[in-house]
Amino acid sequence: MLREFRDFVARGNVIDLAVAVVIGAAFGKIVTTLVDGVIMPPIGLLLGRVDFSSLFIDLSGQRPASVEAAKAAGQPVIAYGALINDIISFLIIAFVIFLIIRQINKRREEVAAATKDCPQCLSAIPRGASRCSACCADLKVA
Repeated sequence: MLREFRDFVARGNVIDLAVAVVIGAAFGKIVTTLVDGVIMPPIGLLLGRVDFSSLFIDLSGQRPASVEAAKAAGQPVIAYGALINDIISFLIIAFVIFLIIRQINKRREEVAAATKDCPQCLSAIPRGASRCSACCADLKVA
């Protein structure tokens, strides 16, 4: 069982996934800093000097001064400002991932347009090839 586990962990896609998770976590921290420190202050200023991270609804009736004060006192609050920040962070991350995937797909389409399949062995060959490099079949140049 240990050998099987070692083989599982040593496979390339598991290691790639681990690297992606670490990079994703680091990227999440960058986006959080970007949202909290760069994007939200101007938006809050435009909306009347509102700091979204400090917006909350008091459920205790004791009117705490801040979300932190309410949490320190153990008072129930709905911290909807933090939710707004998290939604904006999510949208930024989703947009960046969209842009990356879009570029990857565009590159794949360019490569696919530059190649064709050999009718004999179905391997990918350049569009203008007159002979397949995999099976040496003669091809008609179209």
